[in-house]
Amino acid sequence: MNDNEFDAALVGAAMALAAERGWRAVSPAAAAREAGLDLASARQRFPGTPMILLRLGVMADQAAVEGATLDGPVRDRLFDMIMRRIDTFQMHRAGVLALLRDLPREPVLALALAGATARSMRWLLQSTGIGTGGPRGAARVQAMMAIWFYTFRTWRRDDTADLSRTMAALDESLRRAEEIVLWIRGQTGLPAEGRDTGAAVQEEAPDPFDMPDEGVGAPPSMADEPFTGPRAVPDEKLSEPPYPQGPTPIPPAA
Repeated sequence: MNDNEFDAALVGAAMALAAERGWRAVSPAAAAREAGLDLASARQRFPGTPMILLRLGVMADQAAVEGATLDGPVRDRLFDMIMRRIDTFQMHRAGVLALLRDLPREPVLALALAGATARSMRWLLQSTGIGTGGPRGAARVQAMMAIWFYTFRTWRRDDTADLSRTMAALDESLRRAEEIVLWIRGQTGLPAEGRDTGAAVQEEAPDPFDMPDEGVGAPPSMADEPFTGPRAVPDEKLSEPPYPQGPTPIPPAA
């Protein structure tokens, strides 16, 4: 058994334990015993319980980029990668949902996972060739996190066999990102042929992360007006671990 196989077995056992007994019953040692894994190796590779979730996040990132297409519009590539990432959590759905129920009582863990989520979104952007440096890159990461939050929130309640509601929510959030980009282009005087005539702004779909470096005023924030998507999501206060509550507002262009 190589390291990747060991990690996958321990993470799978941990998620099964969470589904059965709740997240507070999970530890690397308990997961290793459940899966019949070497305890010394488990201690070396998973020095603390948070490492189980961090490793799950890395596994999801790896699944997102493995086999992902490098060609085509940015929107299509991001859609494919995010759904591949969702598929990893779907494999451990019962355990992840158990974590979501218990995480409000684990603020330190929630904070650590918030940072891990930002790193994951930055990695996905970089994997598609989108820069993440400087203020412009930071805004792109924030936009990507907003897209992820909304998609993950929908996935939590998606009981369809093919995750059709999740896919529809992801498509809606990517479309909203495109609208924001077009708004910024219109404000900054960038080419927007047909803006006053009702004609198409451009023939090809815009890059939802191709935001200019200069602008006037702030674009509409995805946090200001909750998405409704093809099917409304309840508005009750939620904790969305391993992702923090609600998207961070997208900052105005620098």
